[in-house]
Formats: sequence, C-alpha cells, structure tokens
Amino acid sequence: MEAPLTPRALRRVSRECVDGTFDRAAAALNEDWNTNWDGRDLQRWTEKVGARMVAERDIGVMASESGRCVQAIANPPALMVLGLDGGRVQMRERDPETNSRWKEDKVATVTSYVPGDGKDVDPRPLVTTHVATMEKTEAFGRLVRAEAEVRAWRYAAEVIAIADCGNWIDPLLEREFPKIVRIADWAHAEEHLHEAGRAVYPTDPQAAKKCSEPWVACLAKGQVDAIVAAMHKHAAEIGKPRKTDGKEHPRRVLATNIGYFERNKAFMDYPYYRSMGWPIGSGNVEAGVKQFNKRVKGTEQFWQPAGIEAMLCLRGLFLSQDDRWRRYWSTRPAYLKRAA
Repeated sequence: MEAPLTPRALRRVSRECVDGTFDRAAAALNEDWNTNWDGRDLQRWTEKVGARMVAERDIGVMASESGRCVQAIANPPALMVLGLDGGRVQMRERDPETNSRWKEDKVATVTSYVPGDGKDVDPRPLVTTHVATMEKTEAFGRLVRAEAEVRAWRYAAEVIAIADCGNWIDPLLEREFPKIVRIADWAHAEEHLHEAGRAVYPTDPQAAKKCSEPWVACLAKGQVDAIVAAMHKHAAEIGKPRKTDGKEHPRRVLATNIGYFERNKAFMDYPYYRSMGWPIGSGNVEAGVKQFNKRVKGTEQFWQPAGIEAMLCLRGLFLSQDDRWRRYWSTRPAYLKRAA
C-alpha cells in the first residue's frame, strides 16, 4: 500500500504530482478536498507509486530480453519511428568527478506514423509513447527495446530511428536495432553547416551565411561528400587545430564539423528518406524531452536517485498517448478486488 488513500484518490494525487510540483499539487488538493497535506506527504506517496511502476517496468524489460514480450497487433503501423535524446535534472548530491549536481536523463519516444507520399503529403504522426530513465546507456537501450516490443515494432512495415548522432545514441541503436534505417536529424545537421560557416568567417556573419547556404542545398540533395570536400579546402587555408586551441577556436570547430559529416554521412540520404515519405526531424523526441523537463528540471528541484527514477517512469506513463495511464489505474489489484 503506497498511501492511506482510496485507489481513486491515489490516482488523483499521482496525476497532480506528475503534472506539477509536489507543493503545487498539495495546494490544489487541499483546496479541493479540505485536507492539510504538504508537498512532502504527496512526494512520499507518489514516489512509492513510481517505484512500483519501475519494478513492473524492469520485469517487462527482462521479459523482452527473454523473448516473451513479442506480440501481434490487429493493425500494425505502416511506419514506426524511434527517437532518442537526453535532458537534464539536478540531483541533491554533487557528482564527485564533475562537482556538478546536473545529470542527464535519457528519453525515448516510439511513434507510429502514416507515411507521406514523397511529394506533397507530409508524414503524419499517430500515437507516441515515452520512456525515460537515469540508468546508463546499456540499461536504457534495453528499456527502449522493451518499449518497441510493446508497440509491436516487429510488425511495422518500416522502422526507422531519428536522432542527433550523439556519442551514446549511435552505439545504442547499433546494438539494439542493428538493421533499421538511422537518420541524422535534419535540424542538427543543418546547424552544423552554419557552425562550420561561422568557423570559416568568424568575424563576418554575412560571409559565413553565404558560405554555409550552398552547403545546406547540397545536404538537401544528399551530396555530403561535396560538403566535406569544401570544408577540407577551407581547413587547409586556416590550418589544422593546434594543441593550444580551445574547443571554440575556429580551427577546432571546423575540424569537429568535418568529423561529424564524415562519420554520419551514411545517415544523411535525405532525398531517399523524403521519397519514402519519412520524417527527417527529431521533433517528437525533443518535444518529449521538454515535457519531461517541464516536470523534473528546475533550479529549485533537487532529486534523490530513487525519487527521480520513480518520477520519470510515472511521467512517461502519463505522457504516453496509448491510454496506458487509464489502463494502469483500472487494472490495479485494489480496483479488481472492488469490482469482484
């Protein structure tokens, strides 16, 4: 028993706490119910609910690992899109290595789509579900895989992943989803081009823009090799990075962007992606990160490890668009006993 409340009251408490701070939730409920709770009461109860969900989630991950989570669905989607990104939360204890309280929470979205026609009709998202955790990349990858199993990704006609090519994202996708198409988020790739243009002309914004605009046109055509060749030409003119150069020095910025396009050009065939009617932007997962941040990130919010994990799990359930929040509360044992 997580709290001295009826199941319906606990559901309302959890909903208020997952959508706003504990103190704000307490103020709203005290006004509605003429109670005298403070935020600490609600935090304790809600984190217990979240802890139960984390335990159930982990059982689901183990089931996925053993192959027991595969399921067929009546109407498999024509297109399933995975999105991965990271947010930021502030912990109560400082990291002994960085002396910072800020840590990364990892977020994934799984979205069914109606593909576009490759010409005039854009791809249309249908249902998005969310998972998030403070766990390390390997554990997060297993969690994403389990969520994809729940969404019956194996039965989708096409499955793709869109991400910003972050240093932990590509290894995760290669390990957990090795055969799916991976797309470098267009907005991030375009910003890398503008960043490289500013590195070539650091004191002349107009010249920097004039430099990067043709590269954007090349990117839209999938001509990544031409972009890399042009960047190498400029790099030869301004010189290789020196040991004394900081990470913001134009020579180092240009070299970093050359490396970005050389490493990720296999994920930048945008003409083909568009012809298939696929999305090329990671807006869904970025919106998901913002939705998690809205609840767990703030200068006055400090979390313990168990508390933040519980809240991320609870928030993911609440944000998901497949009715799992209602289904979870309607199938809890207390409800079943009452119905009996």
